[in-house]
Amino acid sequence: MKAAAIAALSAAARAGLQVEVVAETGSTNADLLARAATLAGPVLLVAEHQTAGRGRAGRSWLSSPEGSLTFSLAWKFDGGPQALAGLPLAVGVALAETLSSLGQQVQLKWPNDLLKDGDKLAGILIETQSAPGGGVWAVIGVGLNLLMPDEMEARIGRHAAAVPWLARMERDALVAALLDGLATALDEFAARGFAAFSARWNLRHAWQGETVVLLDGGQVVHEGLAAGVDDAGRLLLDTAQGRIPVLAGDVSLRVKA
Repeated sequence: MKAAAIAALSAAARAGLQVEVVAETGSTNADLLARAATLAGPVLLVAEHQTAGRGRAGRSWLSSPEGSLTFSLAWKFDGGPQALAGLPLAVGVALAETLSSLGQQVQLKWPNDLLKDGDKLAGILIETQSAPGGGVWAVIGVGLNLLMPDEMEARIGRHAAAVPWLARMERDALVAALLDGLATALDEFAARGFAAFSARWNLRHAWQGETVVLLDGGQVVHEGLAAGVDDAGRLLLDTAQGRIPVLAGDVSLRVKA
């Protein structure tokens, strides 16, 4: 991949967004967070190989140079972190809609995963840092499986999805398409919040109407039917005690006996 080639294909880059490509790094999120105080504008950092990729709750994200796409986008928002409620879900919508435009239909799992045929295809990790002079930098990390060889799936320890058709696409063009989809969505999120995305998220909700359990520290704290999300990005669960909104946690599908 070449930064200049991605920038030439991207409307966001032509409008001033900076694109960088490195052959290898530990974590693109960590790299951009370390630079956040000095950033003059939005930056996309793509790593051909990430050796210490991270997911939610301190989990590792395993990837390979041939079979994965890993990148982070630093984007500044006005206001504080509270203004970012629902941002991971909005990013999921942006990625899903871009992949759909490229012929790949995917579903969304609350709060930050993309699924294909029920298996995880991509993950999103958003970390924040206060910006000098006000506002907040959001560093949006994305890991997308393009190929999933047996040995990688064995390392992950569970079934994982892939999009081999997109693996044949020119990588610079694929990154440019994902970047432009994200940039458009982030501008919309800054103007309208997650309310602009909730209906679109619910259309792609993988487990709508399914029985799920909500875990906190590995312990079940709620069980109910997944009823989509509200305009604040909260998961709505229909439980024996009625409908409840969920702000955070890990959600697992409970297969009916």
